[in-house]
Formats: sequence, structure tokens, C-alpha cells
Amino acid sequence: MDPENGSPDPKLTDDLIVEVLSRLPFKSFCRFKCVSKDWLAFSSDPHYRKKLLKIPTGLLYQRRHNSAIRLASLPHNDKEFDEALSFLPQYEKLELMDSCNGLVLCKYKSSYTPLGICRFIVCNPATREWRMLPDTPHSHYDPFYNMSILAFSPSRSAKFYVFNFQRLSTRYLGFGPVKLQVFSSDHSTWFLDDTSWLSRTTMVSPPHLFIDGALYVKTDLHEILVVKNLERSRAGIPPTLRVIKLPHEGVGFIARFGQRCFGQSSGALHYALAEEDARTILVWRLDVDEPYEWSLKYRLSMSHAFGRDNLCQYDARSWKCDYAVIALDLERDGLALFDRQADKLRLYNIRTGQLTEIQPEDHRINKLHDKYYHFVASYSKLPALTM
Repeated sequence: MDPENGSPDPKLTDDLIVEVLSRLPFKSFCRFKCVSKDWLAFSSDPHYRKKLLKIPTGLLYQRRHNSAIRLASLPHNDKEFDEALSFLPQYEKLELMDSCNGLVLCKYKSSYTPLGICRFIVCNPATREWRMLPDTPHSHYDPFYNMSILAFSPSRSAKFYVFNFQRLSTRYLGFGPVKLQVFSSDHSTWFLDDTSWLSRTTMVSPPHLFIDGALYVKTDLHEILVVKNLERSRAGIPPTLRVIKLPHEGVGFIARFGQRCFGQSSGALHYALAEEDARTILVWRLDVDEPYEWSLKYRLSMSHAFGRDNLCQYDARSWKCDYAVIALDLERDGLALFDRQADKLRLYNIRTGQLTEIQPEDHRINKLHDKYYHFVASYSKLPALTM
């Protein structure tokens, strides 16, 4: 009761809210998480998450020479999930590009589309909804480098964005200017950002993450570029930028390209990186507020998990590791790895230190391409596009 007027107090305690959420049907709980940032935070709170329903998660991946898209580690008897995304038109011609908060971005292969354009499709595997995006503006150049990013934050907004970064090759095989094509679902059109805010010498690369309206993307300078208010570019207003140095950038870092990933927990960016001898994976947490400092959260023993100390071979010019760091899922205390020796996807349990296989035999991978993305099911409806 409100002590001033004796009326019922409209504020409920966190314990009572979690108790109510824990009794909801599964799909309702997934949808309600998108209503409030506070409710979403309960799922990552160590005290409350044990009481709440576990949302299905998985690992999206695609083979190098095969157009099939796979979804590993979700319940394979759950008929609601179409692991091959076969509900999409011409799904066998799709190339996996990104996944963000339950939505998946794919692009039709260049052999299927006119020269100089990209044709994207965004879908929700949990609801089997999809939206075909308009073709990108025609380009007279063949992109030397391309990275497409899907940005969707259901607790912040129902709309989604697609950022298509391209660095063009020049006549002498050098790096040309960066071009950024941006799609907004509320306008249903592409617009071209001149990227004057992005240095000519900077090239964005995986990994990347979209948290609460901010895009965190790694650059080739061993830094994280934090981009906020990207949607303002449509009005000619440059986005808000901040550059943050990555932690633990020591000897052999360049050779360890690909042995790291981003993750999030309680709205904070986390960064997993294998040490030079590969016996340990470090997990760092970035402060959500200034001065944006890093703190070491975990030291994960890979020697214990794999049962041996010899996990890599390296010298001054090369570094070859027996595993690849793929995805960080701190909400479920998991780290996804690709075991190169056994040719399998495995999940490392942060609490127990144990490795388990996360894909069935018919999903065996002969050679893993760099197309793998952490997937968390969402039952939010896709916004309609006005064509």
C-alpha cells in the first residue's frame, strides 16, 4: 500500500515479477521479455534466471562449399524450428550473413542476382516470418570486401536495420574507399552513407554485436568502434562514434585472427580471446558506462577441457590452434568451439569445465567456414515493409 494515501502501490517487487513471469506459457514469456529492459535483464541475473524458462538457443552455421544453412544445439525434436530455413523462397541459394536477437539475415548468392546488386532476406526461424528486402542500389564496382550486419533490439524498437559495408578494390589492387548502404525497416528503402566518419585506412571485420541501439564492431586496428545513432545518417547527421582499445593485445595477436568472439550479458559487451599458448581462454567484460574500462571475468582452462596441454603450434610467422572460438553465451554459461582435431562443434560449460558435442552426426562439418552466429529464439513479430 502507498503510505501517503492508502491506495495500492502500483510497483511490484522484482521477486514477485519473476514469480509471475515464471508461470507464463513459453511463447508468452519470450514475447514479454521484449516489452521491458528490466524484464529482459532478469534472464541474465544469476539470482533469477534459474527460476525462468530457458529460451532455445543455437548456433547457425554454413559449410564452405554447400549452400545448406544449419542450426545446431536447439532441441531437434522441436518441429517449430526449420533448421535449414526451407520455409524461405529459393532457400538453397541463400548465403548466411548475420543473426541478431532472434532474426537472421541472408543474402542470395551472386550467381542468382544481377551483377552489382545485393538481394537480402530477413527472417525469424521461430515464427517462420520473413521479409524480402528491396535490392541494394546498383554499384559499378565489384566489392573487394563486404560485411553485412543485421541490427535488431526488440526491447528498444520493433524496427530493424541492415548495414552493408563495402570496401572497393582499386585498379592496383589496393584498398579503395568504404561504402555503407543502410536499410531501415520503417522506411523500407536503402540509402547510401558517404562514411566520411569512417577512416579510409580502417576496415571493419568480425566479430560484431548490437546492444541497446549501439553497434560494436571490430576494426583492423585491434580496436572496437562503437557506433550510436546510425539511423541519423539518413538526415545527413554523422553517427556518434567512440573507439575502445581491445584488451590483452600482446605478442602473437595478429596470428590469432579468428580465435575470439563477442557476447553480451546484462547489457554489457563481453570479449573472449584465446591466449597465445591456447591453454586458456580469457573472457573480458566492458563497462557499460564511461570510462569504458575492461575487467577480466573468466580464465577458462582449455587444457583441462581437452585433456592435454599441446593445443597449438606457433612461431614468429604462424599460429595454428586445435580449436576455434565461435560464440559466447553467458546467459547459459556456454562457449561454443569448433574442435578442428575431431571435426566437431562443441559447447564448453563455464561452470563445470566440460565439453559436449552440440550437433548430430548428420550435421558433420568437413571444414568450417567463417559463417557461424549465435542464435537466440525470439517470438517478436517482424515489422511489415511498405514497398
